[in-house]
Amino acid sequence: MAESENPDVPQNRKRFVPLENNPEVMSALVHKLGLSEKLAFHDVFSIDDPDLLAFVPRPAYALLLIFPVSDTYENFRLQEDKEKAVYDGSGPDEEVIWYKQTIGNACGLIGLLHGVSNGEARTHVGPDSSLEKLIQDAIPLKPAERADLLYESQTLESAHQSAAATGDTAAPDADEKVDLHYVCFVKSKTNHLWEMDGRRKGPLDRGELDADQDVLSEKALDLGVRSFLKRESEAGGGDLRFSLIVLSPSLE
Repeated sequence: MAESENPDVPQNRKRFVPLENNPEVMSALVHKLGLSEKLAFHDVFSIDDPDLLAFVPRPAYALLLIFPVSDTYENFRLQEDKEKAVYDGSGPDEEVIWYKQTIGNACGLIGLLHGVSNGEARTHVGPDSSLEKLIQDAIPLKPAERADLLYESQTLESAHQSAAATGDTAAPDADEKVDLHYVCFVKSKTNHLWEMDGRRKGPLDRGELDADQDVLSEKALDLGVRSFLKRESEAGGGDLRFSLIVLSPSLE
C-alpha cells in the first residue's frame, strides 16, 4: 500500500493504551469529560432478534461498530475513498463534526467523540464541561487543526488514560498493535445517517432517515452495519468477528 493511501498513524506519533471494548468503560470516560449521566453506552447483542433488540434503551443516538480490519474492508475503503476529496469542513454550519485520527490506538476514543459531538447526544453535554470546551474549540477548526487540538489535549489524554486502566481485562501496552477498529454511525440534524471514521478522508453520508428513525432503526442498519457485514460475508473467508455498542438513555 502506498504511503499516501495508508491511513494508520505513524509509529513516531503519540500512542494511547487501547480502550477496552466495554460499555461501562466508555460511559465512564464520556461522563468524566462532561456528558450527562442520563446517557450511557450499552451492548447490542443482536440486530436481527427483536426480543434482544427490545432490551436496548431508545432512542439510539450513536452506534459503534467494532471489528478487525480485514483485507475486504481495506480494499473497499481504498476503492470508495479513491475519488473522494479530502474533507475540509469546519464552522457552525458543518452538518457533522468529524475528527481525523492522529493518535495511535485511539480509534475507540475517536469513535466516542464522534458519538457525543453529533446529533441529539450533543445536547446532553454539560455547558461548563471539558467536553463542551473541546467541542466549541474544535468547531471553527479545519480537520488538520482539529486533529492537533485532540493530540495536544492533556484533559483528553488524562481521561483516556484513566479509562484505559479500568475494565475486565488487562490493558495492552500503548505500543502494541491492535487489530480492532471503531466506526461510529450518527444521525445528523438533517436526518442523515453519517459514518464517522478517523481513518477515512472525511465523514460519509450513508443516506437519509425519517425523523422518527434512530441509528438502530431497520433503515439505518441496512444503510450502515448490514452493508458492512454483507461485504465481509460475500468476500468469503472473512472474519465476521464484530460487536456493536450504542449510546442511548441510561438504565439508571
